[in-house]
Amino acid sequence: MAMFELEIVTPRGLKFSGEVRHVRAPGVRGYFGVLAGHTPFITPLTTGEIDIDAGEGLRVFATSGGFAEVHGDHVLILAETAEEADEIDRERALAAKRRAEERLSNPEGIDHMRARAALARALNRLKIAGGAG
Repeated sequence: MAMFELEIVTPRGLKFSGEVRHVRAPGVRGYFGVLAGHTPFITPLTTGEIDIDAGEGLRVFATSGGFAEVHGDHVLILAETAEEADEIDRERALAAKRRAEERLSNPEGIDHMRARAALARALNRLKIAGGAG
């Protein structure tokens, strides 16, 4: 299977750079997959997982949004966050989940969209870390 170059960059720096066979990411209109030679496009990303097949097993990253640019044999993902399972602080993610659920259960004076987004991020991080909490 043909390979292509993938880079995942966050505000904290480069998270991944290398040759891959396939990448799957959470676009705002649903998950999309890219193989070598894919038609060029740019799309916003949403909370979800980025799956990478570099030929040595699947690598999975939790992300909370950003942009993906596919161009020729190069894909650039500019992500707000990108964490592999071993980088996720499970206790911190559980605490974030509890805070978001608490805010949503007491709706007065809260920003519902922000609280729902925080809950989605926490649940995604827990899923990638290996448990829904």
